[in-house]
Amino acid sequence: MKGINKNVKNWIIIIIVLTSFLLWYLTNDYFKRFVSLSITKQNTEIENVNKDMDLSLIWEVYNKIQKEYFSIDGIKNEDLVSWMAKWLVESLWDKHSEYMSKSEKQSFEETLSWDFEWIWAVVEKNDLWVSVSMVIKDSPAKNSWILVWDVITLADWVDLKDKNVYDAVKLIKWKAWTNVKLTIKRVWEPNVFVKEITRQKIVIPSVQSKVLEWTNYWYIALNLFWDNTFEEFKSSLNEMKSKKVDWLIIDLRDNWGWYLQSAVEILSEFVENWKILVKTNYRNEIMDYAYRSTNEWELFDKKIVVLVNWNSASASEITSGALREYNKAILVWEKTFWKWSVQEPFDLSDWGLLKLTIAKWFTPNGLNIDKDWIKPDVEVLFTKDDYEKHYDRQLEEAKKVLKDFIKYDALQLSVDKYKEENKE
Repeated sequence: MKGINKNVKNWIIIIIVLTSFLLWYLTNDYFKRFVSLSITKQNTEIENVNKDMDLSLIWEVYNKIQKEYFSIDGIKNEDLVSWMAKWLVESLWDKHSEYMSKSEKQSFEETLSWDFEWIWAVVEKNDLWVSVSMVIKDSPAKNSWILVWDVITLADWVDLKDKNVYDAVKLIKWKAWTNVKLTIKRVWEPNVFVKEITRQKIVIPSVQSKVLEWTNYWYIALNLFWDNTFEEFKSSLNEMKSKKVDWLIIDLRDNWGWYLQSAVEILSEFVENWKILVKTNYRNEIMDYAYRSTNEWELFDKKIVVLVNWNSASASEITSGALREYNKAILVWEKTFWKWSVQEPFDLSDWGLLKLTIAKWFTPNGLNIDKDWIKPDVEVLFTKDDYEKHYDRQLEEAKKVLKDFIKYDALQLSVDKYKEENKE
C-alpha cells in the first residue's frame, strides 16, 4: 500500500511539472503573440493616420541639413527634432496649444513653483520682446495701469529681446514687496516709458458687491469663478433683494475664468431649468457634453447689463455669451479675450510637454468665438485721458445703458436708443 501511494505521489509530481511547463509555454507564447498583435495594431493605426501624408519633403530637408549645413558649433539631432516638434504644433495656429522641450518645461515649472511673487499679469512672446496679454483685477499691474498689448522691452534694465517667455517671467518675478522697473512700449505713445511696480502676494475675493452711488443699481464684480463663487454670488443676490434694489450690473472685466461649473451654477439663476448653457465638443463625438441649467427655484427676472473687456476669458465669456443669447442682458464691452477651448497636457518621450487643445466650447446657439466672436451690443473703449485720469468710462456708460433698458423694456430697442442718443 505504501508502494502504491509512493507511485501515485510521483505521478502527481510529474503531472504538476508537465502541466506547469505547458501552461508556461502556452502563456508565454500567447503573451508574445498578444504583444506582437498590439504592436502591429498600433503601427497599423499610425499608418492609417499617416497613409495620406507625404513626409518626403521633411526627410529631404533634414538630409540636406545633415549633408550641407555648416556651423562652427555644430548642430545636434535632438535640437532639430525638438524644433520640428515645436513648429509642427505652431502650424496649428492655436495659441493655446504648445510644445515645450525638456529645458522649457523645467523653466515653466520653476516659474510656477518658486516662492516668488510678481505683478500679476500674463505675458506672451511676440516677435522681439514680450507683450501683456492679460491683467488681473486689483493687481499691482492693474493699479499701475499696465494695459493689454503693452510691450515690455526691459525688466530692471535687462533686455528681453530674444528671451523666451519663461526666462522673461523669471526676471519679472521675485519676492513680494520688492520693486521691478519695466520699460514699456505702448502703441499710442511715441517713446518708451518706465513704470516701477511693487511685487505683491494678493488675495482677490471672487465676488464684490454694492449699491452704486446715486442709483438704484446693484453692482456685482465677479473677479473669478472659483469653487465657492456661486455661494458668494447667491448671497449677493439675496442681499440685493433685502435692500430692495431693482436692477443689476455684473462686472466680468479682468475675470480670467477658472471653474466652468461655477459659471453653470451662476447662469442657472437666470436661465430656465434644463436649457443648454454651454456645449463642449470633442474630436470623439461620444465625449460631447451639454451643460444645462439646474434652476428649480424662482428665476432672476430684473434688467441686467454685463461689463466685459480684453481680460474677460473662458468662464466669463461663457457667462456673457449665454446671457446675451437668452436675451437676459445687454453687453457693454471691449472685445473679450478669445478663450473658448479646453487643453490637456501630455508628457512626451523626450521629457518635454505637449499642451494640446482637445475640445471647444460652444454657446447655446452653437457659436464658437474662436472663429465668430460674440457680437457686442455696445462697445465702449477707454481713451488716453481715461487712463490718465483713472476714469471708468465703461461703468459710467453701463449705467446709461441700464437706464435705457429699464425705460424701454426691450433689449434691442434699448441698445438702438442708446446708440442714437450717444451719437458723436
